[in-house]
Amino acid sequence: MSNLSPKEEEVMRYFWTNKYLFVKQLVNKYPDPKPHFNTLSTYVRSLEKKGFLSHDAFGGTYRYFAVVGEEEYRNRTLKDVVKKYFDNSYLSVVSSLIKERELSVRDVRKLLNEVEKSTKR
Repeated sequence: MSNLSPKEEEVMRYFWTNKYLFVKQLVNKYPDPKPHFNTLSTYVRSLEKKGFLSHDAFGGTYRYFAVVGEEEYRNRTLKDVVKKYFDNSYLSVVSSLIKERELSVRDVRKLLNEVEKSTKR
């Protein structure tokens, strides 16, 4: 699975929220000033080529839908970040978050308790 640009992620969020969209509907979901139809159409075709979207044909127009879920993409992206920046070590991620004070020791204890509970099931 390839990575998405920020604009592609933005487009995907509309599909994850709305399930099925024609490009015209996608344009209407955007706040003003709305992007041009052709711009969004290009992103949608690119996302389909990358395997994130597919479509159903309705006459001469297409209704698009996500084939990669948001959670699947988020998990894949997280794995890539951990691999690229933390030598594939989730422990290094947690350590970094603690050092940067993004995660408190109390939060880590809470997380450990949750993990222990889930492994006992």
